[in-house]
Amino acid sequence: MSFSSDIKNEIARQPIDNLCCAKSELSALTRTTAIITLIGGGGLSLDYRSENAAVARRIYGLLKKCYQISSKVSVSKSRKLKKNNTYVVKMDQKVTQILATLELTRTESDNPFDLNKGIPSLAYQGECCQRSYIRGAFLGCGSLSDPEKSYHLEFVNHSETHARDLSKLLTKYGLEARIVSRKNSFINYIKESEQIVDLLNVIGAHNALLTMENIRVIKSMRNNINRVINCETANLAKTVDASMRQVQHIEHIQNTIGLDKLPPPLAEIARLRLENPDISLKELGEMLQPPIGKSGVNHRFKKIENIAENITNERSFK
Repeated sequence: MSFSSDIKNEIARQPIDNLCCAKSELSALTRTTAIITLIGGGGLSLDYRSENAAVARRIYGLLKKCYQISSKVSVSKSRKLKKNNTYVVKMDQKVTQILATLELTRTESDNPFDLNKGIPSLAYQGECCQRSYIRGAFLGCGSLSDPEKSYHLEFVNHSETHARDLSKLLTKYGLEARIVSRKNSFINYIKESEQIVDLLNVIGAHNALLTMENIRVIKSMRNNINRVINCETANLAKTVDASMRQVQHIEHIQNTIGLDKLPPPLAEIARLRLENPDISLKELGEMLQPPIGKSGVNHRFKKIENIAENITNERSFK
């Protein structure tokens, strides 16, 4: 079962006490999952389709709560590659009334297929209705990728008008959903993990929110550990490279003029480096008597490097 399915199963179980919230959520589900068809005698049928059984049960319950009539439910095998079950909730009673009260039909038009594809005014009756509409939109056309792999939440809309209205509604909660077209659909998407967590809170998916927060903490700790390891590895590589150069300069002096020709402080640090090629400048400084700091050790190696280069230059000139 996918992470999206877990979220839908969770929020589809939430009780709805207020009729206004029920109609707001049903309005979103109707706009995102329903198909209007003509039936015999000039009547209309509303067919809600979903691959999630919990969503189908939710639609059935909302229709019964709002209109006190039972709809028909059927199951068929999807023709898609995954061959999941497709649940169809069919309503062939009071369809004209349902479309009107959910503000799908335009009052100024006699054509039942001249639809208001944007978000209706009933979704703005109160904050509870706004949250219900967003919850219904997620149940109908929303999905969230597995946060272990990536952060990507999206709503797949059949109407650009609905996509734009949904973005405006989400901004009321500080959520910035960008819109992109994909084939014949318009996608509202959010990729920022903090905003996805906020949206889960808006729709009441608290278990999914906690799961995602735990994953975010673990991923953050893992990234911090990786950064520390990478930093230590890089520092170790720099220390080894610097040590190899210092040893080369010291050996060059030793094989030409001899370390005894160096000033005592330089000869002392040179012999220590030959005996301890793997330790850091700080550790070398602490071994001296009296001890000196890292910058002091580095300064002595700079002088040794200059002496080695001068010896090379003099021999090249000759």
